[in-house]
Amino acid sequence: MSSRGATGVEGALIVFARAPEPGRVKTRLVPLLGERGAARLHARLLEKTLRTAQSAGFARAYLYCSPGTRGEFFRTMKERYGVQLRAQGRGDLGERMYRALRRHPGAVLIGADCPALRPADLRAAARALRAGADAVFAPAEDGGYALVGLRRADRAAFRGVDWGSARVMAQTRRNLRRLQWRWRELRTVWDVDRPADLARLNRSGILSARARPISSAARKRSRPSGGSPRRSGGSGRT
Repeated sequence: MSSRGATGVEGALIVFARAPEPGRVKTRLVPLLGERGAARLHARLLEKTLRTAQSAGFARAYLYCSPGTRGEFFRTMKERYGVQLRAQGRGDLGERMYRALRRHPGAVLIGADCPALRPADLRAAARALRAGADAVFAPAEDGGYALVGLRRADRAAFRGVDWGSARVMAQTRRNLRRLQWRWRELRTVWDVDRPADLARLNRSGILSARARPISSAARKRSRPSGGSPRRSGGSGRT
């Protein structure tokens, strides 16, 4: 991503993402897509996120990777989109987001599973912080959030949050009130985590036309894999 991009947005944009390893991402969709199909979908969503980030025109963009920055996929993303790679490190989602935002004051952070986010949303978040908001969020329909930006990082903003639950945004608001912060909430968006979300994604046409939607025939061919489905994160999922 070129410096300042086409629109000259100051500050940093951070994208959190897991490596698209079968069986470790989009696990709630494994019964429909199989482990490899779910991993491919995750990779497509991440590329869509990076295209959105590129179009937003931030001065600096970082891809915070889990479990680490090694691997061909992340190297390819760096070369293709010009992002700088960083490791998320250990800890729960809140701890990892706190460390990243502490390292880049005034940054905006997004996950890789909300294709409904638009470049205008990212720029609006940056404007809110420059206008004096202590924090900015894009709430998600499932009770989490898909975007967070902080003017200054404080662990207390992420304390006591049940990541992956429908209480994430509500618990975060409680923390913000305790901190006596002023915050701004952008439009509510939807992410891709459950079978109904996949159907919505296919109907939306958000993904590139070059990438075929998952058809019902493909879903029938995909056999469920072993293991219990689990969510890969919470708000701002990784």
